[in-house]
Amino acid sequence: QVQLVESGGGLVHTGGSLRLSCATSGFSFILLRMSWHRQAPGKERELVANFISGSENYADSVKGRFTISRDNAKNTVYLQMNSLKPEDTAVYFCSARPMGTSRNYWGQGTQVTVSS
Repeated sequence: QVQLVESGGGLVHTGGSLRLSCATSGFSFILLRMSWHRQAPGKERELVANFISGSENYADSVKGRFTISRDNAKNTVYLQMNSLKPEDTAVYFCSARPMGTSRNYWGQGTQVTVSS
């Protein structure tokens, strides 16, 4: 059973920065495919960033502003968010998928609010 705990959300002004963290447990971290998603009110959950074949992949809306990274020693994945905009306001979730499976595990989410 993979357990995920996000942290780092909050309220910032337009142009500000936040760093989200997602700590994992219950499974070998190096065998997890990690990703970040978000869901704004009234909208569907969308992929923000993930790793594909070891390379970072981003939604067009966040390219150049967000950076996904992982620390295998700390079993943690991060999302550095810079130049935040009001449209980035959402609940942010991290997700983990064990390699070789199709099951996604989700954290509880962390709220990010960007004021104009």
